[in-house]
Amino acid sequence: MAGEVEKQQGGGGLRLADGVLLVAVGVVGVLVAFWILSAVAGILWGLVKVVVLVALVVGVLYLLVGRRRS
Repeated sequence: MAGEVEKQQGGGGLRLADGVLLVAVGVVGVLVAFWILSAVAGILWGLVKVVVLVALVVGVLYLLVGRRRS
């Protein structure tokens, strides 16, 4: 008798409102995560473009200064 599991009466498990709330929080969480990842990717892409632009300008200046010294 000590090893028997007592059966719980009602009140257990998810209610409909809990399930709806869980799904809503999940959907909002996914949307926020994609929005944040999109913003981070946009910032990184902007930094890559700036680095490439600066490298091109420095390269052109290097070529121009090299020709003047020759």
